[in-house]
Amino acid sequence: MEAVWQGLVQALNLLIKLDPEVVEIVALTLKVCGLATVISVFIGVPLGTFLALKEFPGRRLVISLVNTGMGLPPVVVGLWVSFLLWRSGPLGRLGLIYTPAAMVIAQAFIASPLVTGLSMAAIQQLPARLKTQVLALGASPGQLYWTLLKEARLGILAAIIAGFGGVISEVGAASMVGGNIMHQTRVLTTATVMEVSRGHFDIAMALSFILLGLAFSITAILTVLQQRTRAVPDGRNTKLL
Repeated sequence: MEAVWQGLVQALNLLIKLDPEVVEIVALTLKVCGLATVISVFIGVPLGTFLALKEFPGRRLVISLVNTGMGLPPVVVGLWVSFLLWRSGPLGRLGLIYTPAAMVIAQAFIASPLVTGLSMAAIQQLPARLKTQVLALGASPGQLYWTLLKEARLGILAAIIAGFGGVISEVGAASMVGGNIMHQTRVLTTATVMEVSRGHFDIAMALSFILLGLAFSITAILTVLQQRTRAVPDGRNTKLL
């Protein structure tokens, strides 16, 4: 318990003093995780909606691949992204290995299946007759998709929260493609692992508290947005368009 207390005190000191290295690490963590989450949303929500509404040959196979991706080990993602981005790899000419861009790419691969699978489940949980009712009112395909997304907004926001949680907590892929380079690719998770390996448990504990606080703050904001959009059951009909 003494180590935990010392870590908490150290974390507060680092934050109060605005330690430049910690501020830099936190800023890069927010940048990488934020961009990866946004990319996963732009990929996962449309793809999940498409899989929920459309029937086509091989659909079950695609859904199985998405569900498998939801549990994909980060180190496997890191290995394959590293292979692609190594200087001798297919995309080596881009020079992205050991850069924040490589970390964003890897984390987007991790988060996208989570957002896709949960978005698909959110759309599929809507009443089956809703799609027919919306189309009967003369809605265009775009209006149909937008209406369904609004009706499934609680589940969609849950998918976004899950995607963000998946990237801010991962360390394997970030280490492999980023290299944990000081002032370049060091984020809170990789910095924590590094300090543990050095035996600096007080600093590692401090960084872990900062990471937990950051994850809780962002998730709390998303949760507030989610609950504010929760429909209040009052017996009235819902306007579809």
